[in-house]
Amino acid sequence: MNQKIPLKTIDPKAPSNASVNDSTELNLYEKQEKIYTREIRGFFQRIRVFTGWPLLLGYFLMPWLSWQGHPLILFDLPARQFHIFNYTFWPQDFFLLGWMLIIAAFALFFFTNWLGRVWCGYTCPQTVWTSIFMWMEQFAEGSRNQRMKLDKQPWSLNKFFRKTFKHGLWLSFALFTGFAFIGYFVPLTEFIPEIFRFEAHPAAVFWVLFFTAATYINAGWMREQVCKYMCPYARFQSAMFDQDTLIVSYDAKRGESRGSRKKSADPATLGLGDCVDCSVCVQVCPTGIDIRDGLQYECITCAHCIDACDEVMDKMDYPRGLIRYTTQHELEGGKTKFLRPRLIGYGIVMLIMVFAFGYKVATRIPLELDIIRDRNQLFGYSSTGNISNTYSLKIMNMDQKQHSYRLGIKGDDQLQYIGKKEITVASGEHLTLPVQLEINPAKINRSNIKVHFRVEAIDDRTIQAQEETRFLGPTPMPD
Repeated sequence: MNQKIPLKTIDPKAPSNASVNDSTELNLYEKQEKIYTREIRGFFQRIRVFTGWPLLLGYFLMPWLSWQGHPLILFDLPARQFHIFNYTFWPQDFFLLGWMLIIAAFALFFFTNWLGRVWCGYTCPQTVWTSIFMWMEQFAEGSRNQRMKLDKQPWSLNKFFRKTFKHGLWLSFALFTGFAFIGYFVPLTEFIPEIFRFEAHPAAVFWVLFFTAATYINAGWMREQVCKYMCPYARFQSAMFDQDTLIVSYDAKRGESRGSRKKSADPATLGLGDCVDCSVCVQVCPTGIDIRDGLQYECITCAHCIDACDEVMDKMDYPRGLIRYTTQHELEGGKTKFLRPRLIGYGIVMLIMVFAFGYKVATRIPLELDIIRDRNQLFGYSSTGNISNTYSLKIMNMDQKQHSYRLGIKGDDQLQYIGKKEITVASGEHLTLPVQLEINPAKINRSNIKVHFRVEAIDDRTIQAQEETRFLGPTPMPD
């Protein structure tokens, strides 16, 4: 509900002792104005082809690609298996996920301090999907002026057809997005036939519909509101900026004072700057701001305004760069400093964590071994009179293929291993194997013996694991 508060105003021309009788109402909840963006082409929009489109194509193609008989990327939640290329990760590897998030955070700090909101402008999914939806809108309803005129017109067959066509394109692309999303959790080669046979799992169908609706609403209807009001990045980005951070900025020294003029006119003789006050930079902005008002948190540095302004400057035979990527130091007449303590610190920490993470993944052993001693008794005696301890070996094959393993122990040479010495474990199988260790009572010289169980893949000796445990026995009698 809109809340209105009376706001008293004073006429500046009124005498100082004049009584205040006039009042107006201040609306605290401003109605959202629809932004009609103008199509623009230019250097930075061509760059977007090499940033947004590869991510878009990768998102849709990944669920269809296979690797060694399974999808290239598959987060199999029921099986607790996460297949990424040649690796299979398990819940035990979740610390790697936390590690990746920390690396992503420092990468965000580093690139934001260096290049500003380059992520938002070129690779953010909200930006990429919104650009596609805006292109569909232009394709269905026409240019900026045509769309504005169409919205003001009363409903007609032409308006109904164009609006229906636009929303049909939006919903189709959103549905395609929803199917691609569920393909990272359920193989699409299995899920799509199940849809047509009405055998698909309700949870999977729900997430397809949910992601379809979320894409349709966020990219089609909310658009810039997601960046301005929902995304936290816009709120704390200023904490990572400094005087040498790359930003999109208007050169007020060169552009002011603004005003229209003929192409042949000399702006200096008219007392004008290079800005012709055409407002094209505002018309192309996806968030609807005027970059000439200075740096604003709504700016996603998409460079639409740069390409638009450069186009106008070319027509007027003025130098480009009235609106450009620059830094605050450069605008003030100084020189941008690239090597600065904060940026160097972010970069060093990020590189150290990336190399450490890469080493951890590269040397990760896809085998897990746990040893559980029989807690019902400290030790027992076998039928041959030897002292025995019983253990349960829990062996998990975390690789993507079946392996045969050789089992044994390292420790006191007097200990004897009793149990299977070779086993075969399928991919993803968690096998529990009971084994015993025995020792001749005459050869035991202490009640607590350290021992290591060892498991090694027969077909790949780099896959091996060992776990330490204890062999307990009676306290030996002194001589």
